[in-house]
Amino acid sequence: MNLKTKITLAFASMLLLLLGVSGYMLYSLNRLDRTSRNVLKDNLYSVNLGQQMLQTLDQLQVREAPVNREAQQRFELLLAREAGNITEPGEQQLVDSLFDRVGELNRYLASDTTSPQIWSAHMASFRRLTYRMVALNTQALTRKNEAANRTSSQQTRYVLALLTFAVLVALLFVLSVPEAAVVPLRRLSASIDHAANQDFTASIPVEGHDEFATVGRSFNRMLVQLQSYRTSTLAELMAERNRVTSIVNTLDEGLLLIDQNRRLIVVNPVASTLLAMPTEKLLGRRADEVAAENDLFREMVRHLDVSAPQREQETPLLTIAQQGEEVYYRLSVHDVVSFNEALDKKEFVGSILTLRNISEFKKLDQAKSNFLATVSHELKTPLSSINFSLKLLQNGKVGPLNAEQQNIVLTLKQENQRLLKLVGELIDVSRLESGNIQLNFQPSHMHDIVQFAADTIQLQLKPKQLTLDVQVPANLPPVRADIEKTTWVLLNLLANAIRYSPEQEQIRINATLSDDSQQVQVSVQDNGPGIAPQYQEKIFQRFVQIPDKNGYKGGSGLGLSIAREFIASQGGQLWVSSELGAGSSFSFTLPVASRTDTLTYR
Repeated sequence: MNLKTKITLAFASMLLLLLGVSGYMLYSLNRLDRTSRNVLKDNLYSVNLGQQMLQTLDQLQVREAPVNREAQQRFELLLAREAGNITEPGEQQLVDSLFDRVGELNRYLASDTTSPQIWSAHMASFRRLTYRMVALNTQALTRKNEAANRTSSQQTRYVLALLTFAVLVALLFVLSVPEAAVVPLRRLSASIDHAANQDFTASIPVEGHDEFATVGRSFNRMLVQLQSYRTSTLAELMAERNRVTSIVNTLDEGLLLIDQNRRLIVVNPVASTLLAMPTEKLLGRRADEVAAENDLFREMVRHLDVSAPQREQETPLLTIAQQGEEVYYRLSVHDVVSFNEALDKKEFVGSILTLRNISEFKKLDQAKSNFLATVSHELKTPLSSINFSLKLLQNGKVGPLNAEQQNIVLTLKQENQRLLKLVGELIDVSRLESGNIQLNFQPSHMHDIVQFAADTIQLQLKPKQLTLDVQVPANLPPVRADIEKTTWVLLNLLANAIRYSPEQEQIRINATLSDDSQQVQVSVQDNGPGIAPQYQEKIFQRFVQIPDKNGYKGGSGLGLSIAREFIASQGGQLWVSSELGAGSSFSFTLPVASRTDTLTYR
């Protein structure tokens, strides 16, 4: 029998019991009602008639006046009604005796109606018979009332017994039916908990053929399949894990994986060797604990708290001493983000730190820098000589030149100037790469630096009839900067703004103090064609040139790269904000001079 049938039979049985108890109670109430109605109809009615007959006899008890014919007729009418309501044994004989006395009295009164003594002589027998009739019905009424009480008590006992039986049956169903449903559910829940804990051996005992038995058999089959799937999956996972481990261990780069709780979960042999710590002492430990013991790891972990855009701008280069020589490693930090289907959102799950050996590239870069420095210095002397010679030719000190020759000399001089500028920039690049650039830090007022650059650039504004709007408050705090390098950066930004601004436009220079009062920001804004978003970071790379709509290309592509290096070496940042068709705004920041610097400056 299935569970649905059991529950249906239980509720049907309880419904039948309820209907049976209700029907029997209605039957008992109806029976008591009929009994009470019969008593009222039969005996109580006769008692009332007898009392009215006695009242009528009281009215006929008159000796001095003629007989009350109306009272006599009323008595006979009441007696006739009583004759029609004979319900008890012996009641008929009493009624017949009263009728005989009434007939006899009527015969006597027919001869002498004025003699009340005749009626009075029969009064005692009328009263006696009437009292006997009333007493007979009163006794019957008492007897029937007692019988009704006994019947009511009996029916009450039957109803109580039936109710007790119904309650017991209902309790039996209440205790058995839910238990029959809950026990299999508990077994199923326990098996599911075991399965959730990867214990697929806790099957459900199957008894009977109800729904739970069907579910149990299906669940047991699922456990068998899960166990089989788990066995095969574990084998695949182990094989995949061994394959990944082999790949990670054979990498020539140091690799560390830190989870979202800052714990080391993967360390390959190269990273372990660089940190000079065995892998067993690294795995499972918090990054802060390892950083407290290892200087190299502390430097690596420091970059975990740097934002992703800043990591792209800064590529940390770590120098490690190995076997008596310096080895260079490039540190890369990547955040691992995974999509959580349960929460329907992406969440951070860890970070990957890699150390790539770039010593060979560093040597090549050093060789390139040395080559550039050597070539630049070697080229500067002949180019300066050529420039001096061209000046002599242009001044006519070695002989007059015609107009065509003057144009040729002017062109050669302009190209020579470009080469000299390029050589100067290459020398600056080589100094920046070698770290030999000298910075003369001192507290400086940004208003003076901007004003000097604005005065210097005035001649370059006239060909395009450009105007310069300078908005630099004189009360800005002094900055800690190299005046020469900062002026060079500002002049480079103004030269670019002049080159790309349309005629009769305005170039704006403004300076403001940051919200935390720790830096001064300077911006150079033009109304040129703007820079596409994909090029806004590339323009700060070396030798990168972006042609404008007229096909013009800038100089060597080193100006902005050198400018960013100059600003970064002074503790500031240089960036661009631009939209196509809306102009560009180049901004850089410099730190405010400290109190000690200010005192020294004064």
